[in-house]
Amino acid sequence: MVDFGAPRYGRVPARVLLTGGPDGWHCEIIDEKDGRDRRTLSRTGAVWRDGTAPAWWGPRLAETAATLRESAARLLTDRAFTELGAEADVTWFVVDEPVAWEGLVTLRDPDPARFPGRVPPFVVALEPGRGAVLPDADLLFSTSAADAFDTLTAVAGRLASPVPAPSFICGYSAHRAIRVGRGSLSVAAVREPGGAERVSTVFGSRPGGWGGNPELRFRYDGIDLLDEPAADVVTLLRDLGHRTLDRHGQTVLPDLGLSLAPPPGGGHRFEHVALEFPHGRTDPRRLR
Repeated sequence: MVDFGAPRYGRVPARVLLTGGPDGWHCEIIDEKDGRDRRTLSRTGAVWRDGTAPAWWGPRLAETAATLRESAARLLTDRAFTELGAEADVTWFVVDEPVAWEGLVTLRDPDPARFPGRVPPFVVALEPGRGAVLPDADLLFSTSAADAFDTLTAVAGRLASPVPAPSFICGYSAHRAIRVGRGSLSVAAVREPGGAERVSTVFGSRPGGWGGNPELRFRYDGIDLLDEPAADVVTLLRDLGHRTLDRHGQTVLPDLGLSLAPPPGGGHRFEHVALEFPHGRTDPRRLR
């Protein structure tokens, strides 16, 4: 059992270790009396099976470690808020890059967004056939991929989030994502026959629990798609006259180009949403 000590702000005598090995990735919180709390974050091993890793394995490990550092810090700050009413910031230092990291813990005032009504949510309004409308910005199917990525960069700057970096998704020519609170908002593009890239799909996801600051919400026709119970969302969509299908555990509205998915293993609410330009419809450049 880990003891954070008396509630106080500033550096505390606790540290957190993140390590990856053949049996997966583990997070361990250690207090000043060497009390330890160990958790498994991923069962995917961090060692290539035959010792001759391909060139892409190193960058993949670095990306995995970065994602799991965020997960470990999230677990720690949630625990600190529950036990002490404070947030825990983690400053990471490399021990053996990319598979071993040590973090020092600093407590600070609780995030205002922890308390309902203190921070307005970041609402993304999905408009099938047109795209997504954001606070003070749009991600429309009628825009080029470059313009949409510039919009994401500008939004990330306003939210003090990392600048969106290129990532690969099968079936798309380009993809960028930003973090909003604890959720993510991303855009994928396809290359047209003439060579230009245009927006094809807007993705969103938000894990369960506290949504971060600001909380990311996705709405369609007044329905909070990731906030309401999944069964209620499906009922509301059907009541609006929309056809819904169940495909491999996802709820798909083919006439809208909208799909909703629960977290891995299932859950009470949807965690992922995607809005795709419906194939066979009007050219998106005419939907300005």
